[in-house]
Amino acid sequence: MQIETIGFDHHNRVRLVFGNGAVSRLGELAKELGASRILLVTDPGLMQAGHPQRGEESLRAAGLEVTVFSQAEENPTTKCVERCAQAGREANVDLIVGLGGGSSLDTAKGGNFLLTNGGRMQDYWGVGKATKPMLPLIAVPTTAGTGSDCQSFALISDAETHVKMACGDPKAAPRISILDPELTISQPALVTARTGMDAITHAVETAVTKKRNSISWLYSCESFRLTQHSYERVLSDPHDLEARASMLLGAAYAGIAIENSMLGAAHALANPLTAQYQMVHGQAVGMMLPHVVRWNGQDAVIRKQYADFALFGGIVDSQIDEEGAVERLAQRLEELLDAANMPRSLADFNVSPNEISTLAEAAVKQWTGTFNPRELTVDDFHILYQNALRVKPAAV
Repeated sequence: MQIETIGFDHHNRVRLVFGNGAVSRLGELAKELGASRILLVTDPGLMQAGHPQRGEESLRAAGLEVTVFSQAEENPTTKCVERCAQAGREANVDLIVGLGGGSSLDTAKGGNFLLTNGGRMQDYWGVGKATKPMLPLIAVPTTAGTGSDCQSFALISDAETHVKMACGDPKAAPRISILDPELTISQPALVTARTGMDAITHAVETAVTKKRNSISWLYSCESFRLTQHSYERVLSDPHDLEARASMLLGAAYAGIAIENSMLGAAHALANPLTAQYQMVHGQAVGMMLPHVVRWNGQDAVIRKQYADFALFGGIVDSQIDEEGAVERLAQRLEELLDAANMPRSLADFNVSPNEISTLAEAAVKQWTGTFNPRELTVDDFHILYQNALRVKPAAV
């Protein structure tokens, strides 16, 4: 492994509090940060499940005032974030809690940008655009997938253009992430499958990006070890708390890896699919990832990195050659897709060969593709989409 000489400047911005029932510490931890008035950001579905109420109870028991904004949307838009910021402004809050999946956490982060720095969400598209301090944020993820609880980025869609904007700033990162496996048990089976595949994709992509380093490598490897060993278990037994814990912790580690190394071509390929075919993100990245692994693995340096990664992940032994290890990694990813009954062919989503060029033109413009270890042209993206289209569709 040849990445030890790559320099890094690493600072763990997020304190991790992990364990069954850890959400009960929310009030105590908010008080540690000097808070008195809290904005709790969540979504309507979770309100029905009762998880935000547990968080609110802990906050009120600590003597804190709580305002609940429960209108976070899937794939939050600029309008949703503006409503969130307004709720915080009216209550004059001094701390924000994001409780839910990636959408709730991104809404909380986006609301924090507007509440503290003003302007429009479009003003923060990019990195480091916030010029003023931001409120402390506590993240309480209820899905094991996005890793948003360990990142400084919020993904917000422009309500007019529908363009998804990555808005990042070190000040936007949560101060604390509360990882309570019990909160993930209520996830519907499809959410478990899709968010889990997202976490696995994060682990694989961060391991080989241009920005990878020794720190990100450690988190990528451990994330993959935890998630790929536990994914099938949570699919078959949703109440397996040990497997749920491994998925949640693995997703958080992948989030830390993203913060240090960014993502790659699978995400660049996935974004046009979610925009044009309303394909769920976890499905899209999972479908494209095996093709990206095989394509990246044609490079000798990257092939060695994948081989080391597969060895650390426990899916090959030291006797296998590098080409065999890369193929085994791709096959293992396909096995996990099959275990979740997630389609592996673009044909399952009615993508036609005539539409591949349009998708490729969109994919080459995606920011994440610039961090892929192999340079990608429009023609390369075209080939990768074609490869996914050639996979035999799922049986009806």
